[in-house]
Amino acid sequence: VQLQASGGGLVQAGGSLRLSCATSGRTFSSYAMGWFRQAPGKEREFVAAVSWNGIVTYYTGSVKGRFTISRDNAKNTVYLQMNSLKPEDTAVYYCAAGNSLRVDVGSYDYWGQGTLVTVSS
Repeated sequence: VQLQASGGGLVQAGGSLRLSCATSGRTFSSYAMGWFRQAPGKEREFVAAVSWNGIVTYYTGSVKGRFTISRDNAKNTVYLQMNSLKPEDTAVYYCAAGNSLRVDVGSYDYWGQGTLVTVSS
């Protein structure tokens, strides 16, 4: 499985961005998908995850109510809609695919290359 994240950029605080992660392979719909982020000097952290069928979602507390993860299995793509962005959301965002819906980095087997999100104050 190959993953390609896109949609990052520079946005002012309070603004919105939508990240996309396109995947190759015919087994996309069998994977749980997650978004993680890594700020400079910090460890990679969990942001959001969605089950294979899109029904179950998890979010880290700091993004609840602001970010929405979704997926389109017909397009082999997972999305992260980010609203009310804050400077502390600045990071490289990574999408990942795994066999189970988990929040830890180690549970995901496939990773995209990352897309940079910068939120200015």
